Amino acid sequence: MKGCGVVLFPMPFQGHISPMLQLASILHGKGFSISIIHTRFNSPNTANYPHFRFYPIPDGLSENDVVSSDPIRIVTFINSLNSNCQTPFRDCLTELISTEDPVACLVTDVLWYSTQAVADDLKLPRVVLRTSNVSSFLVIATIPSLFQKGYLPLQDSEAENEVPELPQFRFKDVSMFKDPGRFLEFIDTVVQGTKASSGIIYNSCEDLEQEYLTKTSSYFPNPVFLIGPFHKYFPASSSSLLPQDKTCISWLDKQQPKSVIYVSFGSVAAIKETEFLEVAWGLANSKQPFLWVVRPGLVQGSKWLELLPNGFLEMVGERGHIVKWAPQQEVLLHPSTAAFWTHCGWNSTLESLCEGVPMICQPCFGDQKTDARFISHVWRVGIHLESNIERGEIEKAIRRLMVEPEGQEMRDRIDLLKDKMNLCLKPGGTSYKSLDNLVSHILSLYSSKT
Repeated sequence: MKGCGVVLFPMPFQGHISPMLQLASILHGKGFSISIIHTRFNSPNTANYPHFRFYPIPDGLSENDVVSSDPIRIVTFINSLNSNCQTPFRDCLTELISTEDPVACLVTDVLWYSTQAVADDLKLPRVVLRTSNVSSFLVIATIPSLFQKGYLPLQDSEAENEVPELPQFRFKDVSMFKDPGRFLEFIDTVVQGTKASSGIIYNSCEDLEQEYLTKTSSYFPNPVFLIGPFHKYFPASSSSLLPQDKTCISWLDKQQPKSVIYVSFGSVAAIKETEFLEVAWGLANSKQPFLWVVRPGLVQGSKWLELLPNGFLEMVGERGHIVKWAPQQEVLLHPSTAAFWTHCGWNSTLESLCEGVPMICQPCFGDQKTDARFISHVWRVGIHLESNIERGEIEKAIRRLMVEPEGQEMRDRIDLLKDKMNLCLKPGGTSYKSLDNLVSHILSLYSSKT
């Protein structure tokens, strides 16, 4: 294995860069040399990874190009990246192959569909990383057939009905986009690129998703490797693109055990000014200590906290602590953290499950909806806020989770999931064995080339 290299290419979103760099560290720990090709947009902090080689490529984006929380604009953004980067990526990879250690395979984010043609031309096996879970990828692969059968676009009268092909999901959970034409074309491109790959890696574990893993094999016959949760391979670490405010840890140190609700809607989601105010009043009225991440840009057009009601900070006093960005793994590990109000991105969901922290679910778009459904109705370790953001509903949800017996029942259930996920990484566990299989697979791809 010595001298055998793997080239990785992350999609430049926070929720995609982190697991790709974690995967790179896992593979490096198994003896592979690591090269990272990356866009200049949202470039990772290379100083944090002195044992990797980094290769920036132009992405054709202007300073005005920003990641929106609007689903259609996200698809447009991803399509632009694929179009703009294909030639620079090809040039970079071609030079890298000719000058670096022998390369066993390429690992790209599943959304870099344009890289399959490059890999084929260069006769380099491409393995894809799905940074979310198996069930959400199955939902995406199933959506075209739901349109063909007339279930979608979503009819209001059908919203609460269960999807026949996807038990436990309702039509409202799988209706991700309002513009089906452009979305269906995008899905087909991603799915075909995935089917053409030499394998699929998931940041998940079989113990969480066995039923959906079996169903997914009918769509994707590729070798599959569930080796997650990635972040549990290392001490609490970060590949955050935003500076973290560590004052929240010293504030948590002063709070009672299992007393704080942590609130963060991730790195992309945006809310309206009216919703921001409802969140503020819901937190205040709950009477529970809270740690609230208000990312600059969370409310479009605002700089930071200027939209808070006059006197709000003085009213909540030491009971509330607001930061621009938090070291999330450390927060969820902290003994004072009792609950997590989240947008249900998969990284956040995994981190919460692994630390036994039940959730309030406020999904914004895409597979966050399917994650929220799993949290609230399959694993039953959280509360799904499905109505409009309203202070009374927020207060009620917080108190259900943190004060009432229902919350303790959820904590008991999530503790069982936490134990199960810790075991999967130990010798004999499903993720442990799957990682061994992945290493063998990469070496077999290398052997077949030489």
